[in-house]
Amino acid sequence: MLRSLVGSEMCIRDRYQRRVRGQSGRGMSDTVPESIQVKLDAAAKQQADAAERKQTEKVERAAARRAQYKRAAEYASEYASQERGLIRLRRQARAAGNYFAEPESKLMFVIRIRGMCDMHPKTKKILQLLRLRQIHLGVFLRVNKATQEMIKRVEPYIAYGYPSLKATRELIYKRGFGKKKTLGQAQRLALTDNQVIAEGLGHFGISCFEDLVHEIYTVGPRFKEANNFLWPFKLNSPKGGLPKKRYGFNEGGQAGNREENISKLISKML
Repeated sequence: MLRSLVGSEMCIRDRYQRRVRGQSGRGMSDTVPESIQVKLDAAAKQQADAAERKQTEKVERAAARRAQYKRAAEYASEYASQERGLIRLRRQARAAGNYFAEPESKLMFVIRIRGMCDMHPKTKKILQLLRLRQIHLGVFLRVNKATQEMIKRVEPYIAYGYPSLKATRELIYKRGFGKKKTLGQAQRLALTDNQVIAEGLGHFGISCFEDLVHEIYTVGPRFKEANNFLWPFKLNSPKGGLPKKRYGFNEGGQAGNREENISKLISKML
């Protein structure tokens, strides 16, 4: 924009100077006509405004980056504090000769591992509600009564568990795609930078990757909006395949709840 304004101003000035040089030999005056001067002044004003706007945007981007770095450091401190607290409680329980009951997870990750052959219509409908329309699609879900009841009905077709922070971060960074609402079908956008997240979730206070990871992993107050913004994750076939898909995980198969072991399956399918 700035370059085009400078070019247009130079073009007007050069054109006028050529005209003046051609007319000076015939005794014409060298004064600039008012119409030309108005155009030059307008182009100069636009150039100054564009430069000022560019400088303002640069300062705002720098301030936003500093705020993002600060929040990322706070999130890392929060995760480390939670982990140290769990380690302390486990040690206290072991020293007292008791068992430590691990806190219940609030987040689960669900992967569809089977197709739609011989599928009941109600099962198919539940998978559609969970946004698992294709094999090897994965979604985050909040752990509550409603989702657990839905998971029970489709358990032979899915593998699910409670992902770690590392698995959650890798999913969003490596396989994350956002959703942009349009007049027709929603558009699938690659999460290439923080600007894509800020445009979709900035009005909810989520403006960068670490904000999105924190909101998903901690199941924050804006989990619903953040999760709906994320397109279902399209994963690869796992290395080594999925043997015995028709059997449950406790029977040596793949389907059902594998709790913390879901992170190993995610790493194979990234």
